[in-house]
Amino acid sequence: MSMHKFVLMLLGNVSLLCAASFAIAEVSPISDTQCEHMRVNGVFTSDAPVKCNRLRQVTFQHVDFQGQTNTGKIVVLDAVAKYVENIFKDLYERGFPIHKADPIENYQGNDTSSMDDNNTSAYNSRAIVEGSNWSMHAYGVAIDINPQQNPFVSFTTEGGATILPAAAAKTAVNRLNFRPGKVARTGLAEDIVDVFANNGFIAWGGYWDFPIDYQHFQVGSRKFTEKLASPQLSVKDAENIFAHYVDTYKVCMAKPSSAPHLEKRALCVEHLMNNN
Repeated sequence: MSMHKFVLMLLGNVSLLCAASFAIAEVSPISDTQCEHMRVNGVFTSDAPVKCNRLRQVTFQHVDFQGQTNTGKIVVLDAVAKYVENIFKDLYERGFPIHKADPIENYQGNDTSSMDDNNTSAYNSRAIVEGSNWSMHAYGVAIDINPQQNPFVSFTTEGGATILPAAAAKTAVNRLNFRPGKVARTGLAEDIVDVFANNGFIAWGGYWDFPIDYQHFQVGSRKFTEKLASPQLSVKDAENIFAHYVDTYKVCMAKPSSAPHLEKRALCVEHLMNNN
């Protein structure tokens, strides 16, 4: 082999290695400094159902809407962190665009500000919208993705609707991706429901009647979430429980069936939530 060909081959291998490195996501513990930063900015509270020792940060590469590769960070419960890592690896490999993913302490825990900035986020020790129970975000088992493309829609008893973020009202309420005379849209949650479900985030806010929360994915029922996050449970035991949960869903989806995929998925989600 000539020296010229050898150099070209070497450069090609280096390029492949560099390209592969962009797809890497990694999980790390929450440091005391980061925990304090979360507390000061209203993301972590003293009465939060999950403490910092049970939280993990997932750092990942993602493609934005301009096709550029950026780094995102979200915080989740330790038991689900490995699967969240898988989710964002898969999204990167698919080229699914994410506008940005900054820890929500950068928004002082203000969910509206995060949505207005089209920010993908996870952990936030806050109550559910228009309620007093802890949100699934307070347990680190819920992810909101691309709010501008996937808005939160609430309704009044008179039939009026509120769209959050407000800018999405004219661009994202219609959920059809391919329409005559319109440019195809990207970043819609409908395109990645299977990615989340295959990693245990089986419950999607797009399934709901009211409110409808297209951006929201969570692991399942409150009962199951509280079990995973129980302080009496070791991290290893919590990880094993969640791994079994994911496997149960995959087994259900793998069973032969004449039902269309979307119907089968709904049945498997219903079965898993009813039994956990």
